[in-house]
Order: sequence, then C-alpha cells, then structure tokens
Amino acid sequence: MTDTKKGLTYADAGVDIDAGNRLVDLIKPMVRATARAGADAEIGGFGGLFDLKAAGFKDPVLVAATDGVGTKVKIAIEAGFHQGIGIDLVAMSVNDLVVQGAEPLFFLDYFACGKLDPEAAASIVAGVAEGCRESGCALIGGETAEMPGLYKDGDYDLAGFSVGAAERGTLLPTKDIAAGDVVIGMASSGVHSNGFSLVRKIVEKTGLAWTDQAPFAPFMTLGAALLTPTRLYVKSCLRAVRETGAVKGYAHITGGGFTDNIPRVLPKDLGVRIDLTALTVLPVFKWLAAEGDIAELELLRTFNCGVGMIAIVKREQVQQVLDILREGGETVSVLGNVIATEGDERVVYDGHLELKL
Repeated sequence: MTDTKKGLTYADAGVDIDAGNRLVDLIKPMVRATARAGADAEIGGFGGLFDLKAAGFKDPVLVAATDGVGTKVKIAIEAGFHQGIGIDLVAMSVNDLVVQGAEPLFFLDYFACGKLDPEAAASIVAGVAEGCRESGCALIGGETAEMPGLYKDGDYDLAGFSVGAAERGTLLPTKDIAAGDVVIGMASSGVHSNGFSLVRKIVEKTGLAWTDQAPFAPFMTLGAALLTPTRLYVKSCLRAVRETGAVKGYAHITGGGFTDNIPRVLPKDLGVRIDLTALTVLPVFKWLAAEGDIAELELLRTFNCGVGMIAIVKREQVQQVLDILREGGETVSVLGNVIATEGDERVVYDGHLELKL
C-alpha cells in the first residue's frame, strides 16, 4: 500500500523504531551466549520460556528477585562508561537469589531512555550478558522503552528481574541457626550498587571530575574506579552450600550495610557480634569516609565497607567452607559469631574500622 500523506510520524515524536530494531540485531549474539539447560536464550518473541525439567529440577520452589542499580547509573551516563553497569544489574538480583539457596535460572532486563543510542545500549546489554554467563543464568528477554519527554537525551535507567529455583526443603536460611555459629565475610569489589547518592554528593564536594585520577586507585580515573562492577557470588556460594551442608544462611550486604541486612536472615532472638578489626576496608571507603567526614556507624549502615556477602556457618565446618569459598575465587575472613540478643540491637560491633588512608 502506498501512503502519500505527509503527516507526523513516530520518529517526529522522538521514537525511532529502526534504532530499536538495530539494537535487537546487535544484542542477539550476546543473548545467545547465555544459553543454558532449560533455555535457548533466543529473543524476539512476546515472552521467554524456561524448562525446569530440562534444567534437572524434580520438586522445585521458584524464587524471584528484582532490583536496579540506583544513582550509580548517573555516573555511568556522565562518565560515558556503560558496560559494567549491566553486570551490576544482574548482580543485584542474582546475589539476592543465592542468599536464599536458589540457583539463578533466567534473567530479564528493562531499559528506558530518552533517545535510543543502539551502540551504548548494546554495551549495557553486553554487561548484562556477561553477568548472566558468570552466574549461570540465561538472558531470555527484556524490554527497551524510548520515552522522550520523560527522560533527557542521553539519560537512561535500568531494572532487572531474575528467577531461580531450589529443590523443596533446601532453601536458606535454615531453621537451626544458633548462638555460636560463625560469621564469614566475602570481600566486595568496591562500592557495588548502593550509597551512590552519597558518593555523588562527596565527589561534588571535592570538585573532582570523573576523568580525574582516582585518589584511592592509582592508574584509574575516578569514574572508572567508582563504576567497578558489583561482585557476583553465585557460583562460589552455591558450591559451598552443596558440597558442605554447613552453610545455614547468607546475607547480601546492600543498602543498610551489616546493621540492617544480617538480621534479615536471623531468628528474632539472635544477633551477631562483628569484630571490625577483622574487616579489610577498601581504599575507596577510606577516601569516602575522609572526604565526607562520615561517622563509623553511618559508614557501616550505608556501604558494604569491603564485605559484600556474609555466610553463617556451623562452627565445626568453618575451615571446610573457607577452603571452598577460596577455591571459588573469594577472599574470605572470619568476622564474628552469632549471639543471643534482646531488644533492637541485633548487630554488635567490637573494635573500629581501620580508616587511615
């Protein structure tokens, strides 16, 4: 059919369908690379499929998680470095799944922007695909929304959705967490994806640009150092659960730090005692504390301070769990133990963080 009428088009309103189609073509190979048992990781349909039986599950319980990356995305936009933010997006959901003893199965992403730049968006999806591969989950779909008038040109936001599964009866935390169990910490890779509104405020106060050298990381720009992707703990944590039977619970240390996140996996009459001198505080947190004049307790409730995942473990098998986590690439340390507690103070701190630069 020939249409000779010259009226307004969707492109005139700021939405480029051809750019969206180009993005799909760019990301198809990345998506296919995340295929796993249960999913072929093909996109283009109206929904993604996953076959639990093909994945080897017999009596599974499904576990779902969703998250974004917060205002860290603003630094990615301003610094022009996008790929790592896709890893962050995956990590924030799949790390929450493994905390419940679930194996991540598949992931979907939502990308919203003012004006679609296919190459920049493809870079983000490349990070999403990398995060999925490292976590053993398939990227089976997503949505791209070009919304001029709601977002400025160059601005975007992300959301991620992941579903995992565990065989019935194997979910974490277990019901037998008790006083005397040991708390193990797994090192973070940096700020991860929490507290960036405060990070940006501190950077603004210093007057530094994203392209300046990072005061806490030689040979890196400030933008690149702060955009270090969130660590993915999935494979090492699942292995520790499956091979030892000694892990009673995990806590993903996100917004709220130790103070708010560890109690989420404990019975109401239990808390933990943490030796702050056992934490290896990463240089980025020392710099943020100094430049922002942040009090120690505020630092512990805002940032991970160098520990992105906590494990609660049977005392008699601590060494076995430590060995397996190290074999999986984790840097680990014993931070304290579970204690009986009364009242609202569920996390008790001994000593102080080493914050000297």
